Amino acid sequence: MAASADEPLVITDKAEMREWSSSMRRQGRTIGLVPTMGYLHEGHLSLVREARRRGDVVVVSVYVNPGQFAPSEDLSTYPSDFEGDLRKLKAVPGGVEVVFHPHDLYDYGQRQAGDQVGGSGVNSDNVSVSCLEEKGLGHETWVRAERLEKGMCGKSRPVFFRGVATVVTKLFNIVEPDVAVFGKKDYQQWRIIRRLVRDLDFSIQVIGSEVMRDHDGLALSSRNVYLSPEEREKALSISRSLSRAKSAAEKGQVNCQNLKDSVIQAIQEAGGKIDYAEIVDQESLEVVEEIRSPVVFCVAAWFGKVRLIDNIEIDV
Repeated sequence: MAASADEPLVITDKAEMREWSSSMRRQGRTIGLVPTMGYLHEGHLSLVREARRRGDVVVVSVYVNPGQFAPSEDLSTYPSDFEGDLRKLKAVPGGVEVVFHPHDLYDYGQRQAGDQVGGSGVNSDNVSVSCLEEKGLGHETWVRAERLEKGMCGKSRPVFFRGVATVVTKLFNIVEPDVAVFGKKDYQQWRIIRRLVRDLDFSIQVIGSEVMRDHDGLALSSRNVYLSPEEREKALSISRSLSRAKSAAEKGQVNCQNLKDSVIQAIQEAGGKIDYAEIVDQESLEVVEEIRSPVVFCVAAWFGKVRLIDNIEIDV
């Protein structure tokens, strides 16, 4: 069950993942977890390096979670390159010990009441039931941070955070990490995960890693690959206008509406379509009208068919 020094062990079965984690605990080793949906870029790898610093062993999960996609969102178009992901993880200094790559974390098998399910939770001899099916024995238990999920991304993607919180809870229960590292580019997601860890009494330290950007300032995202060169250049209006807003706030401009208007105008003039632009309290994510305490300016905008998110913390 051991991986070589530079070759991560790929585990696809939940029971095997649990056993590996248990064996590490018996040895007194701490486990760092980095949950991902694959198609790794430098932003993901920075999270892995942080987990490497925080734990004795590192697990990276690669799983495109169907539970966070609405019926109108095409799960099949999410980019994937598992072999490329493995190569990138091998190149991280110190590497990773395990890549957890389950087939379907919501597949419990079609079975009769009282039937026993194997360690993986899948009865391969019967028809599987996914979390998206409304009948049968499919997944129906969800984790929600009811207030934190309502604003910003939660408005236009009402099932998204329910799916994120649920799959992260499942990963925490399977991997049982001591530390979990998430990127703060998905700021609302990071806050929701911190809240669920607190509210559900997980003994896990959740680390938020700063937004990673390309050389031109664009926040790294797996979806950037779908931007045309022209769209990518126009999308720089997001990070540039956020930086100007932070500078203005630090110079005394604390009226949030004025700051939001300047960012919205810059993005729209570049050809972007605003989903939202909100200035919210860093902890509660409640909208503020004037900056009197630490806030985060969060933006989501469409350029072509690509929805991009970004944010910048303002501590004045």
